Amino acid sequence: MGSEEHTASYYAVTRNDLTTYPALDGDIETDICIIGGGFTGVASALTLAERGHQVTLLEQNRISWGASGRNGGQLIHGLGGTRYLSKSLSQEVIWELHYRGNDIIKERVEKYGIDCDLKFGYIDVAFKKSQMDYLKEDYEEHVGQNLGEYLRLIDRDEVSEMLGTDIYIGGLINDLNGHLHPLNLCAGEARAAVGLGTTIFEQTEVTGIQRGAKVRVQTKSGTVTANKVLIAGNAYHHLESGSLSGLVFPAGSFIIATEPLSDNLTSRINRKDVAVCDMNNVLDYYRLSADKRLLFGGRCNYSGRVPESIKDTMRPRMLNVYPELVDTRIDFEWGGSIGIVIKRVPLLGRLSDNVFYSMGYSGHGVAPTHIAAEIMANAMEGDTEILEAYERINHWRIPFGQWFGNQIVALGMLYFRALDLSPL
Repeated sequence: MGSEEHTASYYAVTRNDLTTYPALDGDIETDICIIGGGFTGVASALTLAERGHQVTLLEQNRISWGASGRNGGQLIHGLGGTRYLSKSLSQEVIWELHYRGNDIIKERVEKYGIDCDLKFGYIDVAFKKSQMDYLKEDYEEHVGQNLGEYLRLIDRDEVSEMLGTDIYIGGLINDLNGHLHPLNLCAGEARAAVGLGTTIFEQTEVTGIQRGAKVRVQTKSGTVTANKVLIAGNAYHHLESGSLSGLVFPAGSFIIATEPLSDNLTSRINRKDVAVCDMNNVLDYYRLSADKRLLFGGRCNYSGRVPESIKDTMRPRMLNVYPELVDTRIDFEWGGSIGIVIKRVPLLGRLSDNVFYSMGYSGHGVAPTHIAAEIMANAMEGDTEILEAYERINHWRIPFGQWFGNQIVALGMLYFRALDLSPL
């Protein structure tokens, strides 16, 4: 894959930091080399830089080029895999992780003055009783952690009043979650990391990693020799394929953005300006942008294919929720690949004592990548407790290459889509 600029998204058009970084040219040495300039890599770089480490980050395209700069911008708690982590970690430690990503982002936005439209307010919405039962369980768990004051279960009438649609039977409001402009957040964190001494090289494709007492990272235009390396990839990375192949697969997620909506309309369809996500396995998510566009997204497929027309695919799903937008202009359409792990548990681990990896957030990566950044930084400094808990998780590996794996994942999602369509 050649080096590319940002896709033509609403986020790219409205980014407020146009900083670009040079390509690597020559051979350099560093303490820690990070491969990948999305949330995982940039958040890790900033975490390590704050702790005084010399960090060099390599990005094949531009900072936040991939899923980190294209996603729905929903700030949702959790890290994934808590059911598996409970075998190794106490509930106290697990719950400390739940909202750590949200806290890190809030702290950084304030500390570094990152203008990314951060706003708190979020709701999960249910179509049927089984989904509502799950939300009730989630609420009770939060109550048990003394967090009940930030959450509220609402019924059909309250959802209808709040969101201006009658397709949901209820929901769970969570004021600890929220939404933001993801590309501006990632770019702002990159700028903060550079301010603390991090070196960033864009348009620099890594072609290989030579392990040893020191790790040699090979690119098309030079090398980076480092004491430690973090592979912070996504669906695009195939480095260390012998160790990591068959674990992460690309799924397509796509978004449309309407023209700016009137105050009268926005107060009717989202009067509290919250991020919304439904409870289906193949789900839809939406929110208002800072300039009052409706950003409506969802997972169109799990095959890795891009639909011929994103707008024609997503618009009917938007109109199913808001038929009154039938005459509303669609100004932007874009998509990208998210890294799907079969168990929906992020892949955090080590290939050797000094080569680490962090990837595979299954479409739930804004906050969790920041938690993972802290976990990986701790591990590089010798505190491996949480990393080891992730390493103990036995992931399912699909053999026979990427194409075959994509088909298996797509077939599996047909099953989950059938569950979505069940009335129970």
